[in-house]
Amino acid sequence: MRYLTCVGVLFLVLVMGAFATAQADGRSVYAKCIGCHGVDGSKAALGASPPVKGQSADELEKKMHGYVDGSYGGSKKVIMVNMLKKLSPEEIREVAEYMAEF
Repeated sequence: MRYLTCVGVLFLVLVMGAFATAQADGRSVYAKCIGCHGVDGSKAALGASPPVKGQSADELEKKMHGYVDGSYGGSKKVIMVNMLKKLSPEEIREVAEYMAEF
């Protein structure tokens, strides 16, 4: 019984650590976005885009992939393309999840 309790606690710690790491990665990626989107995502980037605050992770991730593949974005999309093409799909997902918490 003691063994099972120890294994259960260890599993819980590992799962919580993985979640915290994903959040930290999303936060560190977003640090590069603060200048245009604001600390809490409420700023309209370059006065041209809607704030990211209040959007779901799925919406944000879809839009970011759209910038990368050319299927989304307005006249100033080259700025976003240059930022996002440096990120892996996992980083895009993590930053989308982080921004969805605003």
